[in-house]
Amino acid sequence: MIRKFKKEDSQRLKEIVSQINLFSEEEKTSAMEMIETAALNGQNFYNIFVYENEDKVLGYHCTGKRTLTEGTYDLYWIVVDPEHQDNNVGRELLQHAEEFVKDENGRWILIETSSKEEMLPTRKFYLRNNYTILSEIKDFYSEGEHLILFGKYLKK
Repeated sequence: MIRKFKKEDSQRLKEIVSQINLFSEEEKTSAMEMIETAALNGQNFYNIFVYENEDKVLGYHCTGKRTLTEGTYDLYWIVVDPEHQDNNVGRELLQHAEEFVKDENGRWILIETSSKEEMLPTRKFYLRNNYTILSEIKDFYSEGEHLILFGKYLKK
């Protein structure tokens, strides 16, 4: 089941984020700050939805409207407990994010990721789910680490 985030989910989501070895400490801090913002201020900007199975939270997605746009949304995070990463949880969260954007009258969903070799499975995941590489900005994160922007136009 995928449902809206509740304040009491905060600790579990932070635990999951901290277990993701692929994330740098800075990335983990950023993800945790978004969780804290949603817990303190409600879901006015960061819309968090959790994947729950048998009363245990296994992952989440965080999606928000891109400022200064009409109908364009960013998928900030899809995070899945490492023990459940090959059980289609990520795919279901991605599909839910797309449905959320459509329900909000959104047209585009954008995802930024890194060109680092260890992010190759993530990039392949988006390609398998019909996302297109819209752009690549060389040396964006650091010298040799590029930003890859994926996007999907969501037809109604």
